[in-house]
Amino acid sequence: MSLSDPPSATPPPQSAFLPQDFVAQPVGLIAGKGLYPVLMAERIRAAGLHLRVVSFKDETEPSLIESLPSQDHIQIKVGQLGKLLKSLKKLGCHYAVMAGQITPRRLFHGLHPDLKALAILNRLKIKNAETIFGAIAAEIEALDIGMLDARSFLDDQLASEGPMTPGRAQAAPEYIQHGIDIAKGITELDIGQGAVVRKGTVLAVEAYEGTDRMLQRAGSFKTDGLIFVKTVKKQQDYRFDVPVFGERTLDVMHAAGITTAALEADRVIMLNKAALLEKATQLKIELLGYRR
Repeated sequence: MSLSDPPSATPPPQSAFLPQDFVAQPVGLIAGKGLYPVLMAERIRAAGLHLRVVSFKDETEPSLIESLPSQDHIQIKVGQLGKLLKSLKKLGCHYAVMAGQITPRRLFHGLHPDLKALAILNRLKIKNAETIFGAIAAEIEALDIGMLDARSFLDDQLASEGPMTPGRAQAAPEYIQHGIDIAKGITELDIGQGAVVRKGTVLAVEAYEGTDRMLQRAGSFKTDGLIFVKTVKKQQDYRFDVPVFGERTLDVMHAAGITTAALEADRVIMLNKAALLEKATQLKIELLGYRR
């Protein structure tokens, strides 16, 4: 235990996404890239919990790593699953939570799979986010480390139902619903979690290249009335691959001329939500949340 650790008697934090039997024990953050793991780390600390972090070389935000006592942090290379498991045990983690992506191209270049990772990859007939991260989560839980919902501690950062930005609605409900249907369809085929539509026409769907490149492709048509929809699978595993909407996506939308985003309520994480809504209003981008 580090000197910065809070007392063990700290009461559990309030979050609708924590298990009912949650106790105030060390939480291991498996930290990918971007703001998401930084915000998650802040919230875990704010909840008075013992924070431990496993970071990835050349991926995790340096400021997060620099904020940690050396005894509370271990860095590994992408693909070192055996070392990840040993690190969580060495750090004394009672729970683990995944936050942040890994650069997609690393699946083809810069991957350093160890024997444990190779064994898992070799036994998977289908290799996608669900199968790979599901297998990793199972290995972690086999160590008696509970995997937390990746929305834990971030309740106030989730998309909420209805208009989230002020002003008159820009997109017609029937076109938004069409976008929702398309986005839901591609999630069930394990293609991606987003789509861009225009007045009943599908312009782009998200695949391995990610959200930003999909938005840029849709923007290349140089037309108006574009709607971006972000969603999750019907049977989403919230231990991993939870969709995130952040400032960079907002900037890409603006550059691509996309003026509406529909985000599934309580499913999509909006990083620094208050600031996002303020910026979206300034950019005249409509943000709304929907339920299905």
